[in-house]
Amino acid sequence: MQSETKQCQSCKKEFRIEPEDFAMYEKQGIPSSDKCPVCRWKYLLAFWVFGRFRIGKSALSGKQIITVLPENTSFPIYDREEFISDKWDPMTHGQDYDSNRSFFEQLVELQSKVPHPHQTGIQNTNCQWADDVWESKNCYLCRSLGWCEDLSYGYRTLRCKNSIDLTYCFDTEYSYDCLNCFNCYKVKYAFNARQCIDSMFLYDCRNVQNCFMCWNLRNKKYHIYNKPYSKEAYQEKLKTFDTRSYDGIYNLKKEFSDLMAREALHRANFNTNIVNSTGNFLTDCRNCHSAYFIEESENCRYFFRGLKSKESIDLVGCGYNENTAVSCAAIWTYGCLGLLWSSNCRYSFYLEACEECENCFGCVGLRKKNHCILNKQYSENDYKALTVKIKEDMQKRGEWGKFMPLSMAYSGYNLSLANIIFPENEEFIRKMGGKWDILPIPKFENTISGADLPGRIDDVKDDIARQRVICPETGLSYNIAPHELAFYKAQGIPLPRLHFDLRTLNRFRPMTLMIYPQRGICIFCRKEIEHYYPSELGYKKIACVTCYNNEVI
Repeated sequence: MQSETKQCQSCKKEFRIEPEDFAMYEKQGIPSSDKCPVCRWKYLLAFWVFGRFRIGKSALSGKQIITVLPENTSFPIYDREEFISDKWDPMTHGQDYDSNRSFFEQLVELQSKVPHPHQTGIQNTNCQWADDVWESKNCYLCRSLGWCEDLSYGYRTLRCKNSIDLTYCFDTEYSYDCLNCFNCYKVKYAFNARQCIDSMFLYDCRNVQNCFMCWNLRNKKYHIYNKPYSKEAYQEKLKTFDTRSYDGIYNLKKEFSDLMAREALHRANFNTNIVNSTGNFLTDCRNCHSAYFIEESENCRYFFRGLKSKESIDLVGCGYNENTAVSCAAIWTYGCLGLLWSSNCRYSFYLEACEECENCFGCVGLRKKNHCILNKQYSENDYKALTVKIKEDMQKRGEWGKFMPLSMAYSGYNLSLANIIFPENEEFIRKMGGKWDILPIPKFENTISGADLPGRIDDVKDDIARQRVICPETGLSYNIAPHELAFYKAQGIPLPRLHFDLRTLNRFRPMTLMIYPQRGICIFCRKEIEHYYPSELGYKKIACVTCYNNEVI
């Protein structure tokens, strides 16, 4: 089968469907996509809420809940423990399939009736102010975590402990304000560091200890601006830098950003241990094409953010999947299509908020069910016959193989992960059939502006933990929690002046820009290369992988 050029039905740009894509779509039993890869990811990520944490009540018991789901959701919201209990039965909302109507219209109706859990994640302790958190303990205002402990304001972190403001970090402890860092200990203000200890302001460093304002170092100790020092001289030199005040850190960050752009050597991509794969931020992947932010996966195509998946296509935010297609936030699945926030499902199609289901079609909120359609139970033979009919009807209407309508998204596009990575305007989203939410900014009395917080951590009194702080850029409020203040004082970190979500977005911004292939020239061998650094980053020294490996030792 030859490649084919198509016009994207969303952005109207041309894109190519490769022979390997056709083979994967055929294996999944669905037609090739009519959207380009970026528009596919935009669409799927629009279903991933990145909204404000709010206090509400469970629609079942009135119990207080903390959730990122907006108040205007069309469905009832239950406390997670109540959702998985026997206090209610999602099958009571079952409905017959009507072949004269769009299947998606019927799924939308079902979604509006079935309660949903107030947050995702299981086996957590003291993680009420969190979302999409799994098997973690004492995590505060965090999103998308696994196996973490005593973490605050974390996003997309695994196995991290005793840290604050980590984004996309794994196996990191006692650290602060880090991005894309792995196996680090007591590291602050770092981007792309691995196996580093007791250091500040690092970029692309590996196995360094006691280093400050350094880049591209390997296996070094006691360096400042990449210059070696004795232990005693290093400690004396550090005293000349003002790291305990907000202005001091602000100026050092600006200086280090300039150094990264002007002096640091930038590898063409951020991939580690990959075989026959394309994309960026890949770790331990094999035969993955157009994949980003992926770990330990094989034979996947158009995969955006996920891990441990095989033989799958058009996924976002998925993990532990095999033979799965066109899904968002699905985990531990096999042979599935069109799943949203569902887990441990097999041979199922178009499920939302379902767990441990097998051979189910078009269901919402089910647990441990088999042979159900639109939340109604069928015999095995009747299930098989009706699903054949539904699939034929969907194929005639052009629905089969597409994802759920955007009207089923829990929030507006502007409050989703999609808008963080792929910003769009309201008019474009409305044309796509999506939603756009405008949330009021709450007003409070007796507040202090973040800009008026004490400049030095040494001048901060304990009563600041009882003060509501207003972010000068967003107008949103936040607080300095007692455990957070203790961390700042112990580590000598000045108080943050911006809302925690804005800090996360600002920190994550460079990685969100590094997902579009660019053409350039290697600074050393002068050969044309593909890299992922847009011109707005201003990076001067970009090298092919071979030359980078020769230069950075």
